[in-house]
Order: sequence, then C-alpha cells, then structure tokens
Amino acid sequence: MKPHRGTLILVLGILGLVVCGPAGIAAWVMGANDLKEMEAGTMDPSGRGTTQAGKICGMIACILMIIVVVIFGLLFALGMVGAMTHSHQ
Repeated sequence: MKPHRGTLILVLGILGLVVCGPAGIAAWVMGANDLKEMEAGTMDPSGRGTTQAGKICGMIACILMIIVVVIFGLLFALGMVGAMTHSHQ
C-alpha cells in the first residue's frame, strides 16, 4: 500500500491560496488522484482528511485565480477602450 501525500497536498493548497495560484492546480489534481487511490484501497487512507482539505484549498485557489484573471482582463479591456476614446477626441 502506498503512503498518503496528504501533508504535501495540503501545503500545495495553502501555497496556492496565499502565494502561488498554480500550486493550487497541483493540489487539486494530486488530491483528486490520491482520493481515488484511497477509495480503490491502493493508498493509505489515514491521510484522507488532510488530502481532502488540500484538494479543497487547491480548488478555492484555482477559482480565485480565475476571478483575478477575469478582473484584470476586464480592467485591461476598459483601459484600452478608454485610451482609444481619449485618442480620438
């Protein structure tokens, strides 16, 4: 039986929330895969709670990262529209 990586996944999820959004993607993917392995009985299930917490942190980090990208994209678009309108006056 493989050892769980719950602590690593939780650390990646927290890093995704606090410092580096893409680490959240790794936490989400690794957490989902490890939970599947725990369900299948090929991985130590003692880290299930930590793994789930890391996966959830990773999901939240990804959602926040997408929201920030959309907001910056909108601000950029509004800035471009404002610059184009200002230059035609």
